[in-house]
Amino acid sequence: MQGYQADDGDVRAGRDTVYHTGDVAAIDADGYLTYVGRADDVFKSSDYRISPFELESVLIEHPAVTEAAVVPSPDPMRLAVPKAFLALAPGQKADRDTALSIFRHCRTALAPFKRVRRIEFAELPKTISGKIRRVELRRAEAANRRDDKRAALEFREEDFSEDELGVRSERA
Repeated sequence: MQGYQADDGDVRAGRDTVYHTGDVAAIDADGYLTYVGRADDVFKSSDYRISPFELESVLIEHPAVTEAAVVPSPDPMRLAVPKAFLALAPGQKADRDTALSIFRHCRTALAPFKRVRRIEFAELPKTISGKIRRVELRRAEAANRRDDKRAALEFREEDFSEDELGVRSERA
């Protein structure tokens, strides 16, 4: 890319020889790039960098989930924990059993420090073009934690016993 087109139609040179998109990718030993997520979406939990994209990819593999958006949820011990806002497939119930099934799925697919710790079943806010408005979800979650509110359809991993989750608890 030579640069950016200005309002007058001229091309203004970029600041570097590369185009900065804000996307984060990983490159493997064979040279393949894997999309990780947006640099502005990554957050820290217990000093680990968490990519919402990776967690959302695991969540939508669950048969009950059609859409997922992961945002940081303030936490006194870990600074923030991953919270998933989920839209369910038709015929799926937004209840404790569904939440338990999703938490179990996450435990089998994710490292302990990356696991989703909170789930809320909700209609996801979207832009006119159909993209999920994560900024709105982040803002609402921060306000709820400040007011110490818990949503009606919110479930936390800590709501379930280790026996229910089917694996021993690992603290990250």
